[in-house]
Amino acid sequence: AEERYASAHLSRQLHVTVVSFGFKHGMLKPADTIFDVRFLRNPYFDPNLKRKTGQDPAVASYVFEDPAANIFLTKIIDLTCFLLPAYHLEGKHYFRIGIGCTGGKHRSVAISERLALELASLTIPNIAISVSHRDIHVGLDG
Repeated sequence: AEERYASAHLSRQLHVTVVSFGFKHGMLKPADTIFDVRFLRNPYFDPNLKRKTGQDPAVASYVFEDPAANIFLTKIIDLTCFLLPAYHLEGKHYFRIGIGCTGGKHRSVAISERLALELASLTIPNIAISVSHRDIHVGLDG
């Protein structure tokens, strides 16, 4: 029924939000898909990076120096590019991808930022990408 009323200027979009979070602050709710990045090297244990976030280029570089980070990102992009058009076709309007690490400040933020950037650069039809960080400012040294 939706196709009958659709027009070029009124096309429905699937709004995708990539959300970083820290497992120690509770599971992300609601979420359609959750990925755990606690297997990556943790910048928290580097005194020069501990108080920074994954939005800082030094922290992002540290995270992506781990070869597993790039492999993981490639696999997530591949899976997401397969899934999003299918969810749009199914009629979903919103899709939330959670990326979790321990505290939600370093690894999950760096991965979320890069994932959102990469997905947006692919310009998948009818898909709008945004990013947010639930726990980036929780506490000072978590």
